Amino acid sequence: MSASLAAGPLSIGLVAHDDKKAALVDWAKAHADFLKDKTLFATGTTGGRILQALPDLELTRLKSGPLGGDQQLGAMIAEGRLDVLIFFVDPLSPQPHDVDVKALIRLATLYDIPFACNPATADLIVACRG
Repeated sequence: MSASLAAGPLSIGLVAHDDKKAALVDWAKAHADFLKDKTLFATGTTGGRILQALPDLELTRLKSGPLGGDQQLGAMIAEGRLDVLIFFVDPLSPQPHDVDVKALIRLATLYDIPFACNPATADLIVACRG
């Protein structure tokens, strides 16, 4: 477990590929009570969709993934400012910014932060931290 998990509110990054954004919104709605007291960051479009569904949720929107949002989340991981990454990945569609996506996943792995790439894994993180 990373040292940053020991104190303060949990900091969570939220991102989803286009075909998985609805699934992430559904997941966020199902876990709104868990998310409400966390420090949340999301890439632009994903964050916008989450805030449409949960307007009272406090969430910082970053740039859209292809415009640097994935890299912003990666920098937060490298700086120790992100405790968990929830990134619903679409394994069946090619991604034009695949290099950025791979770099983000690599940093989550390198810095040993919990990383959920699907709802089942995200549910486990909630169950362990809830």
